[in-house]
Amino acid sequence: MTTRAHSRVLRFIEARLAPDTEFGLHLTAGVLIIAIAAVLFAGLAGDVVRLSGLAAFDAQVSHWLHGYASSPDWRALTVLMLVLTHAHSVAGMVVLTGALAWLLWRRRERYWLLALLLSVPGGMLLNVLVKHLFQRARPAFDDPLVNLATYSFPSGHTSSATLLYGLLASYLVMQARQRHTRVVAVLACAAMVLLVGASRMYLGAHYPTDIAGAMLEGAGWLAVCITGVSTWRRRREGRAL
Repeated sequence: MTTRAHSRVLRFIEARLAPDTEFGLHLTAGVLIIAIAAVLFAGLAGDVVRLSGLAAFDAQVSHWLHGYASSPDWRALTVLMLVLTHAHSVAGMVVLTGALAWLLWRRRERYWLLALLLSVPGGMLLNVLVKHLFQRARPAFDDPLVNLATYSFPSGHTSSATLLYGLLASYLVMQARQRHTRVVAVLACAAMVLLVGASRMYLGAHYPTDIAGAMLEGAGWLAVCITGVSTWRRRREGRAL
């Protein structure tokens, strides 16, 4: 490699890692997250279609969980899971997203508000399209706890939760000044996503791979929205200087 070519490569890398430029670190991180999520989702989707890999254990795990969920000894946990899953239904997500949107509007966080309005409603529509693409049937039981006629892969509840709590975690990390506050925010939001996913599996509404696929789908779409809005904001601010 010539000296001139080497210099160009170094300048390109420096530009991609610059924290405050239009096409800097935020874009590099966003593209990396999108690429990783897409590759992992593609591999998981292949397992689902072929019923191989992780998907080969889906039925076993679902029936094992259903044994506990349908037992009177676990009724308290079952009720808790029902409350959690209903709180993150379409109606619940409208309320939760509306509450976060109101908070961001009150704080005049217009770019975060835009990212929220693009990510959650857009992600819910994307999930419907992906469901119809794969048309995977839901787990079947003789005594189901929930009766659903829609497709299974990937989980809509989990995808929406990933988007909502993922955006909330991103916002809190950017706003918090202390490291432990950031860690607590990320862990709390991650716990909510995991709990929503667990509730869907526990109630027999989804297979484990439906949950994993939904998290990857949500993470990828959230990265698209936050990266896109951040790039647009930086461009507008650059033109205003």
